[in-house]
Amino acid sequence: MSFSGIYTALITPFRDGEIDEPAFKSIIERQIAAGVDGIVPVGTTGESPTLDTDEHLEVIRLAVEFVAGRCEVVAGTGANATSEAIELTEAAEALGATGSLQVCPYYNKPSQEGIYLHYKAIAECSNLPLMLYSVPGRSVIEIAPETVARLAADCPTITAIKEAGGSVDRVNQLVQALPAGFSILCGDDPLTLPFVSCGATGLVSVASNLIPEIIVKLVKACLSGNFPEALALQKQYYPLMRGLMSLDVNPVPIKTAVALQGHCLPDLRLPLAPLSSENTDKLTALLKAYQLL
Repeated sequence: MSFSGIYTALITPFRDGEIDEPAFKSIIERQIAAGVDGIVPVGTTGESPTLDTDEHLEVIRLAVEFVAGRCEVVAGTGANATSEAIELTEAAEALGATGSLQVCPYYNKPSQEGIYLHYKAIAECSNLPLMLYSVPGRSVIEIAPETVARLAADCPTITAIKEAGGSVDRVNQLVQALPAGFSILCGDDPLTLPFVSCGATGLVSVASNLIPEIIVKLVKACLSGNFPEALALQKQYYPLMRGLMSLDVNPVPIKTAVALQGHCLPDLRLPLAPLSSENTDKLTALLKAYQLL
C-alpha cells in the first residue's frame, strides 16, 4: 500500500463518558462525502492516551464498520511499549484496518537503535502497511532519517512516515535518505504546500475534521502541481488552520470547533480540559469569519 493524498486524523466524540457512536458515524460519513483518501482513528487527535484497550479497539472496529471499504482506515496503534504496540496492531489487522499509524515511542526516550528495533518488531508481527509517526513535540525524540532509511530497507511493510516535526528541511533530508516509493505525509496542516513542494505525498490533517472539502481541495491542488491554487487556499485558510492549533493543545480546539458546528459534544477526557471561555469566544469568532457557523 502506498500512502498518498488526504487522511483525516479523526476526533473521538464522547457522550456521558462513552464513545458517541452516532456522532462518530456522522463524522466519518462527512469525511467520505468530502472525498478523503483515508481516516486515522485513535491517533493524537482521537485522544488515544485516554482510551483503555477495549475502547481503543472499539473505535477501530467502528471506523472499519462505518467506512465499509469506501476509504482507507489507518488505525493508530502505536505505544511507548513495544509489546502493547504489537498487541494493538495485530488486533487492528484482525478488525479489518487497512494500515497502521505508529507514533514514535514517547516518555522513555529510546536511542535510535531502540527505535529501529521497536518498529522492526512490530513489522515482523503484522502484515499491515505501517506509517511511522515522528512528532518530537510530543515524543521528545524524533525518528532520524537514517533510522527511517534502515527500516525502509529491512521492513517491506514500513512504507510511509507522518512527519510532524515542523521542519521543511526534514522533508529534504528524508527525500535524500529514502527509496523511491516511500511516502512522506505532512503532519501539520499549515505546512502542506511547502512539504509537498519538497517531496511529500500527502497530509494527515486535523483541520479536515472541520473543513474536509477545503483540505481535500488544497491537497489535490498541491499533488497535481497547481501551486497557485494551493497558495491561494493556503493564504485564505491559514488563520483558521493556525487558530485550531494555537488556541490550546490539540485536540481541544478542533473538537470544540466541530462541536460548535453541532456534529458532536465538546466532551474531552482528563487531563485535557475544556477550552477556556475566552478562547472559545475567539474560536467562535474565527468560525463565523469563515462562515462555518
